[in-house]
Formats: sequence, structure tokens, C-alpha cells
Amino acid sequence: MTVKPRSVSLELSALRSLNTRMDLSAEDKKHYVNLEKGYQGEVMFDQLTVKLHNGMLVINDLCLEFNNTIFQIDTLIISQYTIYLFEVKNYDGDFYYESDSFKTLSEKEILNPLDQLKRCKILLQQLLRSLGFQLPIEGYVVFINPKFTLYQAPLKAPIIFPTQLYRFMNTLNQKPSKLTDLHRKMADQLISIHKIISPYTKLPTYEYEQLVKGLICSECYSFMIYDGERKVICEKCGCHEVADSAILRSIEEIKILFPNKKITTDCVFNWCKEIDSKKKIRRILKENYKMVGYGKWGYFE
Repeated sequence: MTVKPRSVSLELSALRSLNTRMDLSAEDKKHYVNLEKGYQGEVMFDQLTVKLHNGMLVINDLCLEFNNTIFQIDTLIISQYTIYLFEVKNYDGDFYYESDSFKTLSEKEILNPLDQLKRCKILLQQLLRSLGFQLPIEGYVVFINPKFTLYQAPLKAPIIFPTQLYRFMNTLNQKPSKLTDLHRKMADQLISIHKIISPYTKLPTYEYEQLVKGLICSECYSFMIYDGERKVICEKCGCHEVADSAILRSIEEIKILFPNKKITTDCVFNWCKEIDSKKKIRRILKENYKMVGYGKWGYFE
């Protein structure tokens, strides 16, 4: 049972928008692509964990802190006797393992996911003990992409390869798991101390005036055009959406990119560009947000 679903991070949400509205540098573009790819890999793993039917608790996407040290967990599964910790990687292509290092065939060394897993496991164990919980932890690095190959893989390393995924999940699903209130209390406490904003967030410098205005498609992140009174359509993928929904997404986009900017009718009208009715925008704001102040000094939150 999933008790904390996965959500798109504020960093990835912002970069999706910025990638459409401005020219990212090569470094920022690479960072965005890697984040997007990582998120898609985690979603692929979620499609497997959601099929667990033995009562285990699934917690996705945790950002935790212990002793002033931040650590992030892709997926955590709480069973009767064991906590399962998963570091999900969506690498594709050929890699090899040598002297405790992961390398591409072109000799480029990458961060060792086994080291990341070990660090998370140690910090999680210490955090749980401080909260009064003693369950043992099993950690695994999951390579989710079927196009991934690792040569010279250490035989006993806690790695799950794409060809082993379904067998591993079936084995996990067959384990008896009768959870108590203590297990649920553990899950609730971990979720309660989850940090919504990660300190590792990395965004390029940008200003409101420099960003291209318009409605962005929720499917392919291209610009949309107004298609009559009630709908907008994506120029690239053809996706249709009710205009009210697209405007609401755009308002949340402003709040993510400019958290200190006051949300006004004029601000949203300018941001959406394609919507030619301030009356429509004001109605949507009044129906979905609380108005603060009056007249030209009024804004919504």
C-alpha cells in the first residue's frame, strides 16, 4: 500500500518550465535532462511497487535529515520484519565495475550508486534508532532501464538488474507481512519529517521579464494556443485541455518560479498570454484562491 505517492520535485517542475521559456546553458540543460530521466525511472519502479498486495507500506521520495546531514531516499518499503531501501537508477548503455568504481566504456567515472546506498542506509538506521525503531534495513540499487549493462559486476553486491526485477518483486510479494500500529507510526513519522524543498536544488538565474510567456502543455511542455472559449490545444502534440485547468497550472507555475511575487489578475493575464479575458482569469482566481486586500492593491494566495 502506497502511503506517500511520488510527486514531481519543485526543482524539476521549475526546470520543465524554464527549459520551455528560456535558453538553458549546456550545463543546465544536462542537469534538467538527468533529473527528468531519473524521475521517469522512479515512476517505472513505482509501477512495480504499486502491485504489492501483502500489506507492506510504500513510501516514495523522502528527503530526510539526521545530525545536520541531508539524505534522499527514492523508495522505502516497510514490511513486518524488514525495511527495504531502494536507490533507483535509470542509466542506459554499457558500464563496467572496477576497483569499487562505476565507469563508462570510455573510462569516465560516475558516482558509485553503491556508495550512495550505503550512506543512506547508515543515516536511515541512525535516524530510526533516534525515533525508537529497531527494524533491520536491506538496501538495494535498482537499475530499472532494460538497456543497461554492467560488466564485471560484483557477485554479492546489493544490485537488482532489469532482468531480475520481476523475480525480486514476486519474492517480496510472497513474504508474509502483518503490520502493527508501530509500523504505521514509523511510516507517519518519516513522512512528517520529510523536507519538501531539497537543499540540493540547482536552478539557473532568471528574471520574470526574460521568460517567454504563454500556456505550457502538461504532456510535452510545449506552448499551447487558445482554441475557442473553453479549451486550449498544444501546437506540438495536439493535447487538448480545458482552459480553466491550464490557467490554474500556470498560476502554480508562477508560484514555483517566483515564490515572492504577488498573484494578481494582471500578473496571470500577462503570464498566460493566450487568454484574452481578464474577467475569466479573475473568476478563476476568486474561485480557487483567497483574496488579500482590495482594489489595485489586492492579490491572491
